[in-house]
Amino acid sequence: MKVGVIGAGTMGSGIAQAFAQCEKVDTVYLCDIKQEFADGGKAKVQKSMDKLVSKGKKTQEEADEVMAKFKTGLNDICVDADLIVEAALEVMDIKKECFKNLMENIVKNPDCIYASNTSSLSITEIGAGLPKPVVGMHFFNPAPVMKLIEVIAGANTPDSVVEKVIEISNDLGKTPVKVNEAPGFVVNRILIPLINEGIFVYSEGISDIEGIDSAMKLGANHPMGPLELGDYVGLDIVLAIMDVLYKETGDSKYRACPLLRKMVRAKKLGVKTGIGFYNYADGGKVPTDK
Repeated sequence: MKVGVIGAGTMGSGIAQAFAQCEKVDTVYLCDIKQEFADGGKAKVQKSMDKLVSKGKKTQEEADEVMAKFKTGLNDICVDADLIVEAALEVMDIKKECFKNLMENIVKNPDCIYASNTSSLSITEIGAGLPKPVVGMHFFNPAPVMKLIEVIAGANTPDSVVEKVIEISNDLGKTPVKVNEAPGFVVNRILIPLINEGIFVYSEGISDIEGIDSAMKLGANHPMGPLELGDYVGLDIVLAIMDVLYKETGDSKYRACPLLRKMVRAKKLGVKTGIGFYNYADGGKVPTDK
């Protein structure tokens, strides 16, 4: 199977690694809007492979076999892809235009499956007006490690496409969960408002950053507290999903915390920018209210 991954950022490169590690995949096209971005995504995978080798979890030969499957470039290298997984920016117009161009101008395989890794946007809207159906194939970060894939059917997604993506997910060693389209799907419908509520608790002065995170780790047995988790997800992603939930449902319980919006405007997005609720300078992790 030949797989095209559109978007070579953190999620895209992780998804590409997950496919490259699958025996049934012989080629992974890792694409972005610039060659250097695509090459940067491949470099992330190489770094991950080197780490697995150093820890004895893969042999050098196995790592080399994974990396040999990669071809990087712009989207036009996906001519003979059997599956496209779009992991571009979480912006509806960008996703729609990406799929339109792939379907109409690039991919020649009539049986190619088109999947989006969107974390909250409507699969039905992404696929509206396109010549081929779109299905949701939502990985979780880090994609090579996390077992879950949400498989989302839009209003016009054939059952056969959904079942094929479930089969592919199983081939990757993942656990697929079939989801009927709804804002935020399953995980983010529950998880992102939890993070948002943690930010409200902090903004109201109920406890400090460490106190909130420790309370949820020790009191609810969560592996990460909500503020720390928000930093790892990316506070810009948290805000984008909250805004989708609010727009799609009109329910005030999905109102984004003003502090979250303020931090995103300040580019304090968490781990990816080096500062969020914690400061990650020099490889550390210090609460910003200390």
